[in-house]
Amino acid sequence: MTIDPWLAIQSFPYVIKGLGNTLLISIVSMIVGFILSIFLAVMRNSNHYYLRWPARFYISFMRGTPILVFLFILYMGFPVIGIYFNAVTAALIGFSLNSAGYMAEINRAAINAIPKEQWEGATALGFKKWQTLSYIIFPQAIRIAVPSLGNVFLDLVKSSSLAATISVSELFQKAQVVAGRTLDSFTMYILVAIIYWVVCIIISSLQNYLEKRLYIER
Repeated sequence: MTIDPWLAIQSFPYVIKGLGNTLLISIVSMIVGFILSIFLAVMRNSNHYYLRWPARFYISFMRGTPILVFLFILYMGFPVIGIYFNAVTAALIGFSLNSAGYMAEINRAAINAIPKEQWEGATALGFKKWQTLSYIIFPQAIRIAVPSLGNVFLDLVKSSSLAATISVSELFQKAQVVAGRTLDSFTMYILVAIIYWVVCIIISSLQNYLEKRLYIER
């Protein structure tokens, strides 16, 4: 089995059109998931069981269930109870909620890595808990969390290919269409793999740049 370069070149403009939805799902899910993860991390660290246990349950469920199953629940299961999402919306909700579970643990670990003396010092200065978190703890914790959060984003970009299973027109789905039409799956899947690779290289470069800037500012 060989690669057909001419087919790859001809198909590239069509396949690359799926990059928009791939990036849309990845970026929106990362932002929404990160915001949710902050609340989950704070709840997970709470001394109140009615905050701590719901957060632990949510994180356990999202980390313990395949995102593919969750996508099918949203897109094909919810209509049974009268709730309908289009494919892109289902993907955005699914990836956002799922990634929040992973990022919550990353943020929790980063928050816990800050010395307790800083909490005590802030309390001595009259800071309220939310002020301590906002102005002292979070700015330091985010620097610790950036490498791991970058890995989550890379994983989101690659995992977004699963959205093709619910008919989202993203990179992998576009490659599948061409592969089905030309019967040359090998060439098309190699092409889409290279596109994902290039996108991830760019993201990794941006992540490295951000880490260096945060290190210098520190």
